[in-house]
Amino acid sequence: MREHSELGVGLLLALIGVLVLTDALTMDVDIAQRGPVGPRTVPVVVGLGLLLVAALLTVDVLRGGRGESEGGEDIDLDEPSDWRTVLLLAGVFLGFAVLIGPVGFPVAGALLFWGAAFALGSRRLDRDPLIAAVLAVVTYAVFNNLLGVPLPGGPLMGVL
Repeated sequence: MREHSELGVGLLLALIGVLVLTDALTMDVDIAQRGPVGPRTVPVVVGLGLLLVAALLTVDVLRGGRGESEGGEDIDLDEPSDWRTVLLLAGVFLGFAVLIGPVGFPVAGALLFWGAAFALGSRRLDRDPLIAAVLAVVTYAVFNNLLGVPLPGGPLMGVL
């Protein structure tokens, strides 16, 4: 079974493709829509593409094709995984997801950027929080003001 473990990836792609197609085809669409391209078009194309890739991958694996194993270009494959870093990053992302509503994107984003830098090994406590805050505010301004993608501002909504 180890030789055919990539069949799991094909199955996962097929399941996601079916999910996307089901969701796209059951989507409520306004009857007054004009033109042949509507809100269902892109999800249907993506779902069909996922099913096609899943089928091609499954056929390739059953014919004996195998993915190339990791070469370890810049890592030592003999070293164990760094679970502390993985858990710290997972905690930072979870904290961001919990905090973005109550405190807004600028504050939660700053904590996300600083926490990720800390988890990945940066210990510059004089510089990292400042860079994280500037990066979060600039990201908020670009998405909210320039691109028109509304992000929650939290308590800083009137200031920014």
